[in-house]
Amino acid sequence: MTIHLRKMYVDSRFGQLHLHTAFPSSGGFDELTPLLCAAPPSQTGRVFRPLLKDLGRDRSVYAPDLPGVGESDGPDHAPTVADQAAAFVDLVDSLRLKQVDIFGYQGGSLAAIEFALARPEQVRRVLLLGVPASDVGYQVGERLPLLRQPVTIMRARDEFWDSTARAEALLREARRVDLTSAHAQVFESGSDEVVQITREFLDR
Repeated sequence: MTIHLRKMYVDSRFGQLHLHTAFPSSGGFDELTPLLCAAPPSQTGRVFRPLLKDLGRDRSVYAPDLPGVGESDGPDHAPTVADQAAAFVDLVDSLRLKQVDIFGYQGGSLAAIEFALARPEQVRRVLLLGVPASDVGYQVGERLPLLRQPVTIMRARDEFWDSTARAEALLREARRVDLTSAHAQVFESGSDEVVQITREFLDR
């Protein structure tokens, strides 16, 4: 199946939100649940491109640059986790997506958690790859246990190895997978493994 990798913009409360996207050639018919990808604030949504090329075969995938990052407009202050989650709220509203899955990577995991809490009826499943211990003004230990969606946590051999294990302990029911082929450059070194785990979780 042909995959269309594109860039697009949607409106958000902060201005234009820039997205890296992938769409199957079916034109929307028989697609699986759309997937949103939250990159860490230090990177753009482009980091997810190895995943977009595969997962976009049978679902729409959206990987935005977070507010104030890359080509996305941002607020007039340093964006908070709440701001980042709000951008995902605006994304699903702008695209009129009824239900989505969310994939948070490293610092983007915090935005994924907060978005899933803000829209519990819309977010079907949550994937987290590398979970920071906390962020300025955001306490993972208080927010993560509030999730009610099915959660899979992937742990790569990076600086978040220990904090990701602690994050798992905060959830009553979560599956953790320790990646075997991936290190700090997880999408370059272990994208096949990440795609396989992602598909097993989201497609069942």
